[in-house]
Amino acid sequence: MMKRNLSFLALLLLLGLASCSGNSSNETASDAATEETATADDEAATDEEPEEDKTQRKSPPKTAEGTIGTATVTVNYGSPSMRGRAIFGELIQYNEIWRTGANEATTVSFSTDVMVEGQEVAAGTYALFTIPGAEKWTIILNKNTEQWGAYDYDESLDALRAEVTPQPLDEAVEALEFAVGADAVTLKWENTEVSFKVSTAS
Repeated sequence: MMKRNLSFLALLLLLGLASCSGNSSNETASDAATEETATADDEAATDEEPEEDKTQRKSPPKTAEGTIGTATVTVNYGSPSMRGRAIFGELIQYNEIWRTGANEATTVSFSTDVMVEGQEVAAGTYALFTIPGAEKWTIILNKNTEQWGAYDYDESLDALRAEVTPQPLDEAVEALEFAVGADAVTLKWENTEVSFKVSTAS
C-alpha cells in the first residue's frame, strides 16, 4: 500500500514539473515576441524622416501680403542672401528663366480677378518666374505652382508675360525681399528693384 502511495506521489511530482516547464517555455516565447514587436516599432519610428524646419534653411521662407484695390495679394518665396556673391548677371544669369527666389517656386496669389501690367489675370495662385535682363525683365505668371525651382517650368502653362524695367538701388539689399504696395508688387535684391503693376476694377 505504501509503495502505491509513493508511486502516486512521484507521478504527481513529475506532472507538476512538466507543467512548470511548459509555462516557462510559453512565457519565454511570449517575452521574445513582445521584444521583437517593440524592436520593429522602434526601427519603424527611426526610419521615419523628421519634418523639415524650413526656417532653418539658408534661404528661409518669407511672405509678403497687402491689399491692392479690392484684392488681397500674397507672395510666398524663399529668400536667398548675397553672402558676398555678385547676383544679377553672375549667380543669376541674364536672359534665363529664374524661380525669383529659392527652393520651391515663388507663388503669388490674388483673392479676386486683377489686371497685371494691363493684362487680365483670374483670381488664384500662380508660380512667379522672371527672366532678368540688364535693361528689361520679363514677369511670368505660370499655372503650375507645384514646382521646385524652374526645373519643370513649362511655357505653355503661362497665364501672363509682361516686360518691365528694372531700377537701380543706391544701397545693396542683402536678402531678397518682396513687398506689396498700393498698386504694385516689388522685389529688391542686391542693387536692383523690379516692380509690376496690379489693379482691380474698383
